[in-house]
Parts: sequence; structure tokens; C-alpha cells
Amino acid sequence: MTMNKTLTKILWLSMLLVAVCASDALAGVRESNLYWAPECVTVGGKRVDSLLNFIFYLTGAVFILTQAVYIYYFVKYRKCPCSKAYYSHGNNKLEIIWTAIPTAIFLGLVIYSNRLWAELHSPPPDDAVKVDVVSYQFGWDMRYAGADGRLGKVDVHSYSVDNKFGLVPDDPAGDDDFSSTELVIPVNKPVHIYLHSRDVIHSFYVPAFRLYQAAVPGRTIAWVWFEPTKTGNYELACSQICGSGHYNMKAPIRVVSPEEFDKWQAGKIQAKAEEAKAAADARALRTTTASSNPAGDAPRNEETKL
Repeated sequence: MTMNKTLTKILWLSMLLVAVCASDALAGVRESNLYWAPECVTVGGKRVDSLLNFIFYLTGAVFILTQAVYIYYFVKYRKCPCSKAYYSHGNNKLEIIWTAIPTAIFLGLVIYSNRLWAELHSPPPDDAVKVDVVSYQFGWDMRYAGADGRLGKVDVHSYSVDNKFGLVPDDPAGDDDFSSTELVIPVNKPVHIYLHSRDVIHSFYVPAFRLYQAAVPGRTIAWVWFEPTKTGNYELACSQICGSGHYNMKAPIRVVSPEEFDKWQAGKIQAKAEEAKAAADARALRTTTASSNPAGDAPRNEETKL
């Protein structure tokens, strides 16, 4: 009698625990996304979420089913004077079924996820916005193509204080490239990222994009691309421990309308052109000064001897 009361209490406590967990899961979504991933705002990320959700609900259903069967048999076949123990050597048919079903599910997930991975790492569209993203301890630099629409070539062994993007000096395509400390990209348009690191291994991590990619020194990671679907402000963070300032290695991301992006880009291109013109004028002035005084002699005050 005491055993029956104990089993009944266990059963009721199990049901109460399930009810509490279910009510908590059905609660309103918190802004902090404490119980789930942040809102996904890329095309590829939504496909990743669909796979994640399928696996989550599948494992959740299997867990509830197996625990329900376990509790049922735990109570039904508890020790009781009125029932006798039954010895079962096994059932080959059942064993084949419960082995074949998980195997088929796992193979299906492997095939689908491998195809999804291949699609996410396929060559980006030709009209994608190209951005060179360079990581360093402890920050990010972004480089965009200038008026010619082409990014200058990069030599990963040429990074220096004066050449933070490692540009090849004799490549004219890089003369009009402009830089930014924030990643500004247009909505509903593919964005192709060229990822570099100037010192140690960093990671390009944007949870809202469902995107993570390591940046390795000495390599150009050129297979990262995505298409944002919603305007807003997001955050790029490094999730690879890279030193004492790792905790603060972040950069803002702004997803804007195509019109706003074009306006921002035009302003940057104009500012770069004015900067280049000022530098050219300064060089011309130095050349003129040098040609007017080829010996480079400074004016001297001479005393008149009496």
C-alpha cells in the first residue's frame, strides 16, 4: 500500500513538472530571447532555423513519447503480489523496427544538411555587394569598392600600420576604395564578405544572421555570403578568444534600404575623392617647392663685413 502511494506521488510530480515546463515554453517571447535564438534576418539563416526546429521538435516528441511509455510501464508492472514476473528473451521484429527508424531519420538529416551546407557555401551572385572585412586585436575594419566598383587586390603578407588592408601598391583598383568601422549593407541584396585577419585567429559571428566563420591569419576566406531580409541594427562580435580585449571586440552592423545604402556609399566615395585630390595637391606643392630650390638649401642670413 505504501509502495502504491509512493508511485502515485512520483507520477503526479512528473505530470506537474511537464505541465510547468509546457506553460513556460508557451509563455510570451522575451525581448532578450532568453529561451531561444534571436530573430533570424537572413535567407540562409531561416533555412538553418527550419532544420534546427525540425530536430528540436522531433527530439522533443521522441522524449515525451519514451518517457510516457516508461512511466506507464513503471506503474503498470510495479511489484505486486497479484502479478507474476514474465521473462522475455527479446523480439527481433521490434528491434529491427526501432533500429531502422532512427537510422532512416539520421540518414535523411545527413543528406539534407549536407545539401543545405553546399547551397550556403555556393558561389555568391555576381551582383553581390563586396566587402573586405579585416579583423585584428581587438577590432574590425571594413573596406568597400570605390567609384570603379572593384576592390583592390590584397597581399596577406603586406599588412602594416600604414597598410591595414594589405593592399597591393601597384593595383590601381584599390586607389578609390574607402573604409568604415561599421558594416553597412542593403536589405534584400546579397552581400559577399572577404574575411581576413592581421594577427591571430578571430571569428566573424553574427547571431541574427546565423553566421559564424573563423578568420585565419595568412588566408583569404572568400566563401561567406548572405542576404539580409530586414532592416535594423545588429552586432558583429568575435567569438574566438583572441586576447585580453576579446570581450570588447565588436562592431555595429546596419542593414538599410537600398536607397539609403546608395546615398551612404556615394557620400563615402565623394569624401574619398576629395581626400585623394587633397593628397595629390599636397604632392604637387612639394614637387613645385623642390624644383624651385633644387639644391634644397635653406635661406641664410649673411652679415656684411665692413
